[in-house]
Amino acid sequence: MLMQEIILKKRNGQRLTTEEIEFFVNGYTADNIPDYQASALLMAVWFSRMDERETADLTRAIRDSGDIVDLGGIEGIKVDKHSTGGVADTTSLITAPLVAACGGRVAKISGRGLGHTGGTVDKLESIPGLNLALSMDDFVRVVSTCGLAIISQSPNLVPADKRLYALRDVTGTVDNVSLISSSIMSKKLASGANAIVLDVKTGNGAFMQSVEEARELAEMMVSIGEQSGKATSVLITDMNQPLGRAVGNAVEVEEAIRVLRGDRAGDLQTVALALAAEMLIAAGLAADDSEAENKLEMALESGEGLRRLQQMIELLGGDPLVCSDPGRLPRAAETVTIRAGRSGYVNLIDTAGIGGAAQLLGAGRAAKEDVIDPAVGLEMQVRLGDRIEEGEEIARLFVNRKENLKRSINQVEGSIFIGDEPVQLVPLIHDRVRSGGKQICAV
Repeated sequence: MLMQEIILKKRNGQRLTTEEIEFFVNGYTADNIPDYQASALLMAVWFSRMDERETADLTRAIRDSGDIVDLGGIEGIKVDKHSTGGVADTTSLITAPLVAACGGRVAKISGRGLGHTGGTVDKLESIPGLNLALSMDDFVRVVSTCGLAIISQSPNLVPADKRLYALRDVTGTVDNVSLISSSIMSKKLASGANAIVLDVKTGNGAFMQSVEEARELAEMMVSIGEQSGKATSVLITDMNQPLGRAVGNAVEVEEAIRVLRGDRAGDLQTVALALAAEMLIAAGLAADDSEAENKLEMALESGEGLRRLQQMIELLGGDPLVCSDPGRLPRAAETVTIRAGRSGYVNLIDTAGIGGAAQLLGAGRAAKEDVIDPAVGLEMQVRLGDRIEEGEEIARLFVNRKENLKRSINQVEGSIFIGDEPVQLVPLIHDRVRSGGKQICAV
């Protein structure tokens, strides 16, 4: 086969065969296909799209590009959770410990940040000493010991996705249903979990801008899960403003710890608890939402969820004392306050713009080789619908380097729109999609 013929075929809107998709994935993983040809095919897929069969073939080819984890040695139903990416979305650091505290087994393989969105691996690596590059034996050992483990992709686990993931970030090919679903589901299928819970974001800070696009992605991933014999559940959640207050890496870890300590409520906690409830139901640890919510409330109030996170951090070589003293996390040298230029109501927040402002400070990557500064980022002081007065704080920037500071300030100021009348808020959780006929359930 010739790679240029595959590129032309997809560019012209034709369906690729299973063999052509496997040729591309295997060839790119083996360094037989250069970045520029892989980028061209990714862009052709972005424009011409893939159908369900092509997407399933792509998912399986990526899954089979490396090792497949056997979690059979761990007792119970293993459940995994993944988000399509958002801003200030630290739900994994809340859901996984809470589910473990309720008797679940969470074996999660996470990725790094893409564009304006954060990555769980980048966030966790802000904890001093933490090592997420575990062998599969150590991965299984940690899950067996404390009920959860969150690790980065090893070179031998879906290596094709690791390479494609980084390439998509810098070629403008992130927001495509087939590429997103194959990336997510290949990791989920390779990681060995019995059940999968997914959080599909929609809104101006998400890759899926509309609820309809998010539903299409949700249905695609449920279809892949069903074809692979995995119970799969998806919540479609709103990303028209940062989910939490903190945007960055260390600052998001601190916010997750505060939620687990019971010090912070709000949208981040609400979505995290809803996802955790889905995980308990999928794992057979709760019969319905009511039972799941009661168990999670007990795990929060008792502090067992926080204890599980602390135990995981220690087993991964990190400083467990960050759970009792978040001040041990990296801190930026300077805090810059941004204030409202007028009085009124917060009518709109450009969430991608807020994520981009944190990226400018060094909290995210503009190119795949960029090094992240774990200490920098920002904290939002306002939410959609808030009434604010001129001169009131709207955000705080945590800064180490000054070269992009002015641009970051301008971006934050240009991302928060203040009007004279209050805005009508949309639901935080839009829909649920579960295995079994792609049935959509309003939440």
